[in-house]
Amino acid sequence: MNHSKQHPSLATKAFNVLLWTLQVLWGVFFSFTGFGKVLAYEPAVWNHMVHQVVWFSAVPQGLFVMIGACEFFGGIGLILPAMIGVKPKLTPFAAIGLTLVMILAAIFHIVRGEVSFFVPVNLVLGGVAALIAYGRLMAIPIAARSTSTLRMLLSGFVPVWYQMTHTH
Repeated sequence: MNHSKQHPSLATKAFNVLLWTLQVLWGVFFSFTGFGKVLAYEPAVWNHMVHQVVWFSAVPQGLFVMIGACEFFGGIGLILPAMIGVKPKLTPFAAIGLTLVMILAAIFHIVRGEVSFFVPVNLVLGGVAALIAYGRLMAIPIAARSTSTLRMLLSGFVPVWYQMTHTH
């Protein structure tokens, strides 16, 4: 019997805590920034935003909104599948997707000559996303929970939610 699987080492526990912390921070960050970009779907919002940051005007509105959707869903994907244990393999794939978005963003900014600020930010964001992908795909994957576990969680939440929202 492998005792390391039964009793993870302190280093494994610390790395797991680090991964969870990064997943939540990066997930919230990408969800918020992505949602802000998705709001640019509205022409009035786009016209206001296009003058706020120098590179916004170099990207078509539709592409900008699509990048925002990728960031938003990627951010959700860093947290939700691992947290509820349903399809937890989606978490490292979300991290891989965000890593690719950041690599493409870095290339975009290099081409535009915006290397002093945007490229290092893209590399840090993408590098941490790559660490999350490695951690959750190879080092400490999240085990899938049975659907009945999810059903039990929801069975406790849904009646409470229903009672709170449907007063008689």
